[in-house]
Amino acid sequence: MFTRLLPNTIVKTVYEIDLNKLKEKGIRGIITDLDNTLVGAKDPIATPELVAWLDVVRDLGFRVVIVSNNNQTRVSRFCDPINIPFIHAARKPANRSFRKALEVLELEVDSVVVIGDQMLTDVLGGRRMGLHTILVTPIAPKDEGIMTRVNRMVEKVALARLRKKGLWPEEDKK
Repeated sequence: MFTRLLPNTIVKTVYEIDLNKLKEKGIRGIITDLDNTLVGAKDPIATPELVAWLDVVRDLGFRVVIVSNNNQTRVSRFCDPINIPFIHAARKPANRSFRKALEVLELEVDSVVVIGDQMLTDVLGGRRMGLHTILVTPIAPKDEGIMTRVNRMVEKVALARLRKKGLWPEEDKK
């Protein structure tokens, strides 16, 4: 069961993702989480660094959609100024939001990646759909809500089991 929580790739931040390598593999779309993936959970807008990264992403020809479990007000305030489509109240890891994201991107499963900071929502949801998953280190874990904190406790158990089985990279201290 815990193997479904294994991401395909682990990075510290979105800025470490090798976009050219993804493009070479035929990836054309990015489904990304918002809170603690792109910005801290309490950061209302994109940082200049993130805006520059998103510009590079778009210049390379990637389509992007934000899929968040957060409410419409939070997600729209973030996405509207930077002109990124979004799905709010996604109920990840449910398949429905990922299917809708694929429709928004107008792409098939084999050409899309999921980026997120949670194994139980982003990675599990992406893996259940057959998507390539990229796990990032949470930006501001102290700002997380109660449900995310509960998820993190389950993640710790999963990480311990995955490490014990030799399935998780030892150098990663997530």
